[in-house]
Amino acid sequence: MDVRHLELLRELADRGTVTAVAEATFRSPSAVSQQLRSAERAFGTALVEPDGRGLRLTAAGRLLAEGAVGVATELGRLQRGLDDLRGHPSGVVRIAGLPSAVEFLVPGLVSRLAGTDVEVELTDEDVAEADFASRAADHDLVIGHSLADVPAGSDRLLTRVLAHEPLDVALPASHRLAGLPALTAADLAGERWIGVPLGFPFDTVRIAIENRAGVALQIVQRIRDNRVVEALVAAGVACALLPRFTTRPRAGVVLVPLTDVRSVRSIVALGRPDRLERAAVRLALGALVESGRDAETTR
Repeated sequence: MDVRHLELLRELADRGTVTAVAEATFRSPSAVSQQLRSAERAFGTALVEPDGRGLRLTAAGRLLAEGAVGVATELGRLQRGLDDLRGHPSGVVRIAGLPSAVEFLVPGLVSRLAGTDVEVELTDEDVAEADFASRAADHDLVIGHSLADVPAGSDRLLTRVLAHEPLDVALPASHRLAGLPALTAADLAGERWIGVPLGFPFDTVRIAIENRAGVALQIVQRIRDNRVVEALVAAGVACALLPRFTTRPRAGVVLVPLTDVRSVRSIVALGRPDRLERAAVRLALGALVESGRDAETTR
């Protein structure tokens, strides 16, 4: 049984198409298809079948793809055992992270890894919640967020909560509500609002506000970048939702907590089980957990 065949089937299960597997593994689609045929000859059964213009795994293919996770995890444990024998973890840990979470987590991570033989290769990713899990195929750890402790689409991954961060309502300083100590959904009924793209976690809070108040907010913009949102709020354009740990004091912006709608995001680390067996990855994850704990207790 060739481990490379198992890994190929796992990649197809995770990425969905031959083209996506080819792009991720720097091969041509025809080379991937040829390797699938080679795997079928080796296992003596059909592993893929036509699905429209593409291919999908057969029952046998799915069985082997799921088994590949256990094989890869065991190989990861063996690698960790070798690291333990050498006395210390080493290597590169590739992390894809949501910018507003990376901002308060990664400086502590880098500080805690100083003096070790573990290096961090960081990529900033601001995508919809359902897309965080797909990034785990190309990174050792993915730092994402959700209004729940387990992000959508992460059922095949291991998840660790790093921090719980309140989301406050950002108001222009001249706004009629800016002097209140706290806000309710009813206070915000019908307000002009700077939202996030559909599918992003913050939009869940916007929907909850509307449901609670029974009145829709007036969405005037949908923006990903929190700094742009801050600038628009300061200019008096509309209200918005901003994370407490990384929203800097800014003239013209007042942050007020929301009391009758749950407005807290979970910052989470996601990873494939085999990747999390690596000693270097486990060390980095532990450092991220400590950074998250520091953020909760000091901000």
